[in-house]
Amino acid sequence: MNSNQQIPKIIPIVPIKNKVLLPGLVLRFQVGRKDTVQLMQKIYRATDNRESKHIVGCIPLKPPPVSENDDVAVNKSSSTLPFNPLSSNSKKVTENKNVNDSSSLSLTQPSDLHHFGCAARIVRLEKTVGGGFMAVVEGIVRIRVDSYVKLEPYLEAEITSFPEPVLPKDDQELQDLAISLKSTGRELLSMLQDLKLPTPLLTQLQKFIDGAAAGPLADLLISTLESTYEEKLHILDAVELKTRMLRAIDLLTRQIHILKISQKIHSTVEGKLSKKQREFYLRQQMAAIKDELGERDDSSTEDDDVTDLAKRLKEAGLSPEAEKAAQRELKRIKRMHPTQAEYQVVRTYLEWLSEIPWSKFTSDILDIEKARQQLDDDHYGLQTVKKRVLEYLAVLKLKEDMKGPILCLLGPPGVGKTSLGKSIANALGRKFHRISLGGVRDEAEIRGHRRTYIGAMPGLIAQALRRVAVSNPVILLDEIDKVGHLSNHGDPSAALLEVLDPEQNNSFNDHYLNVPLDLSKVLFIATANNVDSITAPLLDRMELISLPGYTFDEKINIAQRHLLPKQIASHGLGPGHVKISDEIMLKIASGYTREAGVRSLEREIAGVCRSKAVEYADAKDKSNVEKYNGEIELGDLERILGVEKYEDEVAERASKPGVVTGLAWTSSGSGGILFIEATQMAGKGNLQLTGKLGEVIKESAQIALSWVRTHAYHLGITTTSTESLYFSERDIHIHFPAGAINKDGPSAGVALATALVSLFTHKRVQPTTAMTGEITLRGQVLSVGGIKEKVIAAHRAGIKRVILPVGNRKDVQGDVPERIRKDIEFVYAKNVFEVLSSAFEGQQVWIGPIVEMESR
Repeated sequence: MNSNQQIPKIIPIVPIKNKVLLPGLVLRFQVGRKDTVQLMQKIYRATDNRESKHIVGCIPLKPPPVSENDDVAVNKSSSTLPFNPLSSNSKKVTENKNVNDSSSLSLTQPSDLHHFGCAARIVRLEKTVGGGFMAVVEGIVRIRVDSYVKLEPYLEAEITSFPEPVLPKDDQELQDLAISLKSTGRELLSMLQDLKLPTPLLTQLQKFIDGAAAGPLADLLISTLESTYEEKLHILDAVELKTRMLRAIDLLTRQIHILKISQKIHSTVEGKLSKKQREFYLRQQMAAIKDELGERDDSSTEDDDVTDLAKRLKEAGLSPEAEKAAQRELKRIKRMHPTQAEYQVVRTYLEWLSEIPWSKFTSDILDIEKARQQLDDDHYGLQTVKKRVLEYLAVLKLKEDMKGPILCLLGPPGVGKTSLGKSIANALGRKFHRISLGGVRDEAEIRGHRRTYIGAMPGLIAQALRRVAVSNPVILLDEIDKVGHLSNHGDPSAALLEVLDPEQNNSFNDHYLNVPLDLSKVLFIATANNVDSITAPLLDRMELISLPGYTFDEKINIAQRHLLPKQIASHGLGPGHVKISDEIMLKIASGYTREAGVRSLEREIAGVCRSKAVEYADAKDKSNVEKYNGEIELGDLERILGVEKYEDEVAERASKPGVVTGLAWTSSGSGGILFIEATQMAGKGNLQLTGKLGEVIKESAQIALSWVRTHAYHLGITTTSTESLYFSERDIHIHFPAGAINKDGPSAGVALATALVSLFTHKRVQPTTAMTGEITLRGQVLSVGGIKEKVIAAHRAGIKRVILPVGNRKDVQGDVPERIRKDIEFVYAKNVFEVLSSAFEGQQVWIGPIVEMESR
């Protein structure tokens, strides 16, 4: 290529972006801009093959403006290597496949272009998909644009070319600059050899440095440097050889310094580098670069992190044992390098120690009257629980220091156990945290993991204290009856023994923290639906407080005071937009729900509120709000909630021999009605029991049948006391409806005996009479549990008379609400005879004196 080739005075202009073409170098770029595409199409058509000799002017676009506060932008399109490969024909090539002058399809304006450029010969021209071109051009000589003579369909400009000057031999200053340029180039080449680049490539570059003239050498070296777009434009503008060499030496010297710093950083960090430490390597490089620039941010160093951690531990008010452990681990972490695997383990442990509230407390509100008012405002009824909380508060006020009791709220779902825990916390002025124990099957979830395990964490108790940030919160252990028992992962219920023991929990040991943790100031409140699934040792550590189901009166009060206002607000309505009278509320509670709690009742109230929200929104849309009526009438319920889901259960039952109503206590903690149906048929004296019964209730049926067979003559079933064929020729079938529901327990004994006597004597028991109690083979009636829940369920079902064991009289007087006691007639029985006499309402059920029966 001849750099002195004759260049026309007027040539077409090709704008190029983000790249500078210098004389003697080759550039490849895509053409997609509208005006440039038209130029290339003309050249392509005028060329027989893909090689062309056409001359064009490659003018770079002006760089974007930079604000005063911005640093000089780094040309991100530059190669990461400090030079580009040489072509096979020894021509100096600079190539960037991402160079594209088609950033916009609009026509290029002369004001967007730089004043200087490079005249170039089109070496190769190929069409690309989409109508563009791929062009390869070779720089010939520097040019300056004097004026643009043509703007459409492509740019043409009148130019002045600047052939490469010859270095004069008599100019010592220029000769010295040329020597310095070559020397700096060789030093750069020596540094590049440490990067282990391909040897033939370095050899070609070495030969070019030795034999090239000063001007072309400066152009080549600058094109290989990691320099900015603006810096390359300055080299393009340097028509004078002296200016160009000075600028080239400057940039080469800077590149050598950068490589030296990079080598220094590499040698410093290399010994500490491993496969898993890439992130640390990059951070070390950043820190070393900041050191060289004098911009080191000391606040981000690991030493400062440890110092900050030590400060936080000092402010945490650690216990003596925790302080000793913290100081020991601090000494360890100061000797560790941050890349060690143990470093993060120790650091996380110290962070946990610093965040546990060792000596932070909230002040209790020791105002008995205010606490009583808080509990009454939040909950209707539940006098037993409120009384116990006020007792705790009174003792705390007098003693000023008291170990936290462990209260267990036992009751069916929906009676307000969890919300009561929140109310207790509010009444005491303490922070509240809830821990759900349902499904917890790993002991480590309570006690924490050993720190030797990957991903180890403290247990739920320590995590709760960290979240509330005080040492005396109210912690609710929800669903404690559903915690898992002994498994391959330990026994979580056993792990709770230390937590819930007031004599031991002042030094609770979490496996992760491994220092005593004082839980004696924590007020623990547990909730459970069924006491049977709680292990005996765990149950022994808690004070049981029973929350039975609500009566209809209590449900109405709860609905009017809490549920209805809550649902009105949550549905975007205001006070007075929904009005439900007590009569309508009772109808909703009795006809559309059948539960011990109030969750279903709240859902039905929400359904009423949604219906009224539709009516109110329609009225607003029609600007007819004054005609909106928020009152709910009795006739509206079926339209809003549908047909009644429940009727009085006993009203559906006809009085027939062999049918008796019993009372049951369900596993969810609520009471319920238990219907018993008995029938007989010809057979061989077999007893068949159906209804998904447990072993205890099956035994009660066997006991009842044995007692009836023993007293068959006195009951009038057989004609003689020695007759045995009566039962041997009959099969008896006893069924408990709702066959899909599990039933068990001894409470159905008296009901089973009454059903069998009713079946064999053809006497009827009124469906409004219900009974419960356990019987023995001697005919005695033993007391049972769950009386309050059973009586409330009987009242809810429309029962008018309840037969109970005489031993349960105290439960009725102490637990059953007075309103229910007034609505139900209670009969207390010592033996089966008294049960039968009451069940058959005075009908004769016995032949002979009662003493004879009792003697048996």
